[in-house]
Amino acid sequence: MFWVRGLRAFGDGYVSLILPFYLSILGLDPFFVGLIATASLLGSGVLTLGVGLVANRFRLRSLLLAATVMTVATGAGYAVFTDFWPLLIIATIGTLNPAMGHSAMYLPLEHTLLASTIDDRNRTPIFARYSLIGTFLAALGSLAAGAPQALVAATPLDMKEALQAMFWLYGAIGLLTVLIYRRIPPGSAPVREKRPPPLARSRRIVFMLAALFSLDSLGGGFVVQSLVALWLFQRFGFQPAAVGTIFFWVTLLGALSQLVAGPIARRIGLVKTMVFTHLPGNLLLIAVPFMPNAGLAVALLMARAALNQIDVPARNSYVMAVVRSEERPAAMSFTTVPRGLVAAVGPLVAGYLLSVSGFGWPLVIGGGLMGLYDLLLLKMFHAVRPPEEKTDDPDPTDS
Repeated sequence: MFWVRGLRAFGDGYVSLILPFYLSILGLDPFFVGLIATASLLGSGVLTLGVGLVANRFRLRSLLLAATVMTVATGAGYAVFTDFWPLLIIATIGTLNPAMGHSAMYLPLEHTLLASTIDDRNRTPIFARYSLIGTFLAALGSLAAGAPQALVAATPLDMKEALQAMFWLYGAIGLLTVLIYRRIPPGSAPVREKRPPPLARSRRIVFMLAALFSLDSLGGGFVVQSLVALWLFQRFGFQPAAVGTIFFWVTLLGALSQLVAGPIARRIGLVKTMVFTHLPGNLLLIAVPFMPNAGLAVALLMARAALNQIDVPARNSYVMAVVRSEERPAAMSFTTVPRGLVAAVGPLVAGYLLSVSGFGWPLVIGGGLMGLYDLLLLKMFHAVRPPEEKTDDPDPTDS
């Protein structure tokens, strides 16, 4: 699972960056590029929900192999077709998701498989390594987005052909993951003769978590990297190279910090791990616009980065822990897809705020919304503990 997570993250890391450039070279204006990006986002969300709803009827191995075939077809489709309508169809039904930065339809399947093959005490550390590998390889994939330029300089290929070669590589990565997925035992998560509903006893807790996670994502939409970079440029005059260096370290700190999620969760529990690391990071984010100079502002952004991603493996582990095993794929889908859709609202408002004021209101609003999420999560779920934390507590799905 770690191998396929890393390979796929590497491919998603570069292909999501080269896609808009490739579409521009094909002659599509920004409006049509935006339509394709929107179709990718909506199609990925619908596909992820669909996978979660039917996953309890099929073997996980079969669904994962089917997903990899779609990845191969997505890469080949972008490399072969150059007209708008075929590209729009590929964007809608393909696995590329430029907004989330990863193939979201894999998440409910891989998370369910991980949770079903490890014991409760090791679940959070395993999810931490899974997240770390994905984040780190996605960062390396982002660097690979410069490969087409190198291909043009070193080979007879023009830029269009070099970009198409990168999409063929994306498809080849899908083929390689097929070979790895085939090593999963065929009997993983066998088909049940009786087909239970995707969400039954866990419905209430999943919908509550989905609503809270959406609030967190709404706040996160105000502070996406491109808008924070714009604010740094407006406020302190940073050049692109300097901003790139800052966000390289921000990403690296966030990735490495996830490794401490397991040890902290063993001491204080998953919910407190999510809240007590995430909330201080949001308070630091709110303070950033009030800093009098660039050095202090960047220092707070770095400190926030060292705290803000610890909750990611804890959150994924918690969702898998507090629902029944047969409901895990649907639970992951229902808590993932709304977050991606709601997050699209924040950048629109944040962009307007930055256009009328250089103060940094998006950072204050984003930090405030995410801080509210932390407080609500602690209030509503502090007593809903996963199996490794409880003794004689009732089943949390009865809550």
